[in-house]
Amino acid sequence: MIRRHGKGLRRRRWHELRERRRQGIYLLPSLLTTGNLFCGFFALLLIVENRYTEAALAIFVAMIMDLVDGRVARLMKATSQFGLEFDSLADVVSFCVAPAFLIYSFALSVLGRPAWFGAFLFVICGALRLARFNVYTGTTDRRFFVGLSTPAAAGVVGSAVILLQGYPASRWLLVAIAVGTYLVALLMVSTFRYWSFKELDFARRRPLQTLLVVVLGVMIVATNHELFLFLIFVGYALSGPIRRLIVGRAPAGGPAEAVKEHP
Repeated sequence: MIRRHGKGLRRRRWHELRERRRQGIYLLPSLLTTGNLFCGFFALLLIVENRYTEAALAIFVAMIMDLVDGRVARLMKATSQFGLEFDSLADVVSFCVAPAFLIYSFALSVLGRPAWFGAFLFVICGALRLARFNVYTGTTDRRFFVGLSTPAAAGVVGSAVILLQGYPASRWLLVAIAVGTYLVALLMVSTFRYWSFKELDFARRRPLQTLLVVVLGVMIVATNHELFLFLIFVGYALSGPIRRLIVGRAPAGGPAEAVKEHP
């Protein structure tokens, strides 16, 4: 019965989106998604010119665009099937193809076929992760992502490139990067649960100490942003497996959790 209820929720959600498909597009969220796509394409151009740090920064800007367009769409109540599909296509370029090409050009190209296959695995796992997210959106607990999100995986790659830029590329370091690429790719299609941060309400009143803690955190990161960015993204990538070890496997009842999201 629970499984049927989940399927009914998905059908109703897609039906509601399709009913609005002839009403045009919402301009502001679509422009932000276009900015996300442009940053991903621009990162590819920078990689061709061996400007790896700038390419990683372009991917980070795409992450900001992706975060903002979702927030704007929800605030404007401007969600649509077109926006959902367009956002996923942009994410494939910015957070799957661009990071994979970046890590391939930066480190994997000299290691042979097994290494560059890891770059392709990153792309295909990211695309599968996005497809799964689209199918199950609205039927799972919105507090968590199932599998490492593609922007977070791209953040691991981008922060690693920024951190290692200029370091002597020993073979052991290149092998470690290749192994890390495989692991990050597999985390995207895993069933580990990651905190989505969607429950954070920045408009709600907070104690003054909260502002001080946030400012202090930003200052600490700014002192050595190359290292701390890498530690933040890698720590988030590891939080899923660590949470599984501590909490255990979540009950297999994703649709049942949808009742919490849609009371």
